[in-house]
Amino acid sequence: MRRREFLGSVAAAGLTAAGGARALSQAPVALGGDVLLRDHVRELAGRGIGIITNQTGVTAQGVSIVDAVRRSGVRVHALFAPEHGLRGDRPAGAFVESYVDAVTGLPVYSLYGPDRHPSAAMLAGIDVLLFDIQDVGARAYTFVSTMAYAMQSAAAHGIEFWVLDRPNPVGGAMVEGPVLDPKFSSFIGLYPIAMRHGMTIGELARMFNRHFGIGAKLRVIPMQGWQRSMIWPQTGLRWIRTSPNIPTWQTTFVYLCTGLIDSAGLNNGVGTPDPFFFAGARNLDARGFTERLSATGAPGVVFDAATWSPIKGANMGRSFSGARLRLSEPSQFAPVRTSVEVAVTARDMRASAIDVHSVREVDIDWGTDAFRKQLLDGSSANEIVASWQQGVADFLPLRQRFLLYT
Repeated sequence: MRRREFLGSVAAAGLTAAGGARALSQAPVALGGDVLLRDHVRELAGRGIGIITNQTGVTAQGVSIVDAVRRSGVRVHALFAPEHGLRGDRPAGAFVESYVDAVTGLPVYSLYGPDRHPSAAMLAGIDVLLFDIQDVGARAYTFVSTMAYAMQSAAAHGIEFWVLDRPNPVGGAMVEGPVLDPKFSSFIGLYPIAMRHGMTIGELARMFNRHFGIGAKLRVIPMQGWQRSMIWPQTGLRWIRTSPNIPTWQTTFVYLCTGLIDSAGLNNGVGTPDPFFFAGARNLDARGFTERLSATGAPGVVFDAATWSPIKGANMGRSFSGARLRLSEPSQFAPVRTSVEVAVTARDMRASAIDVHSVREVDIDWGTDAFRKQLLDGSSANEIVASWQQGVADFLPLRQRFLLYT
């Protein structure tokens, strides 16, 4: 009888919605999952395996890591799903339920519901947890926290934790602050790392485990062929939507920019077909706004005057005006710096465009209260960025200790 496959019952819908998961046939990067299956999967024989994954957890050939591991003869005991669920189709912040997969019979435990740490009951019978989820390169994204929490549970229960490494889609060469102030630690940013950290998920796991004291029995399966200067298209891999509002690899760059401004009252186009590619407000002078943004000299991006109206979400039907971001040289783009320029320009054009409904939300998003205070006090973009440069300078040598790639 043909082995029943997880991909057919769970992942296929998500992969289709994401535009397909098949890689280019000559992808220069071998993912950590590919290296595991080629060189290390025999080490899992006879052991109980749990897999923390979602629709992005595929090999370079587009095969679900769950299917690939099971085909190798390894016994998969349970699956674990992060925010947005196993298929990646749940909205941001939406509760993810646990259930049993009808085809494979595998339990699928939610790590974005009542429990965000895998419990002892969830981990019963598991000897090794595999983590295979594509990150986006931003501190403010919950997949990294899910990994850290699972590592903590693995450490507490003596379970090995293996990270199947994946590329940082925005590259590993550029780092931008601010570094998180521990006072503002949350599920969207647990540890004091830079907003754009320039690390892979495996490198972050090494830092979390050693420097931040998790102490799990950690093993990172590195990629082959990835270099720090690479952004996503240079990997030769096909992008899979990581969450409903990150449909393309380009979105990972603009997410690091306009994903930081909505809590300050500006609209970023979430609810449109192109989330995070917009920045503006109601009745803002789009032409004047884009002219001022263009005059900042922000590298790697072009600002086009635009109006837009979300077709879903809290702002459905409302009209906004401002700028549409067009990436001209993504590898040169400094999204966090550009986010500051956007907020300062909107404030200087019309003070009422900045509307902080929740002080805590802004501070949690940025990992500091300095941005909010300086923005409202009238500081320039240069002053705001300069205020976090010492923190970045202190972070860089720490980061260097845990890097795996040149």
